[in-house]
Amino acid sequence: MTNEYQSAVLAFPSANPATMASAMYDKLCYHTDAWDVAQDLTNGIANIVVIDTRSFEHYCAGHIPGAISLPHKEMTPERLAELDTTLIYIAYCDGIGCNGSTKGAWKLASAGLQVKELLGGLDFWRRDQHPIQTGEQMGSFESAETVACGC
Repeated sequence: MTNEYQSAVLAFPSANPATMASAMYDKLCYHTDAWDVAQDLTNGIANIVVIDTRSFEHYCAGHIPGAISLPHKEMTPERLAELDTTLIYIAYCDGIGCNGSTKGAWKLASAGLQVKELLGGLDFWRRDQHPIQTGEQMGSFESAETVACGC
């Protein structure tokens, strides 16, 4: 009996380690995840600002505590010029299937601001059981009992 199965994984060779390390480093420069953001908010890291790029109505229905509402559709050059260029902005939206955070990150970066996109958006934030703030107030992130990431 001959095994004619061809590996889907091995159909394309892996990159050499240096190339792979560089690509993964680049990926981490573009994105962050809910766990890392929650850790930074818990530890009071002042150099990041979380931006909810969805509509204000969606923001009020539930957002990351401490996030500001700045819908991507309202990111005008004038509004973005008001932001601090020394900070790192974390753009998020609902999650997979929504590109509001991508549009917001593009506008922020195009305005000369440093930005990362939150992988999975609010969907992954909730999946990781981090707290949600409702209403118009930003709120603040309180270190709540959360399930360990396991990463």
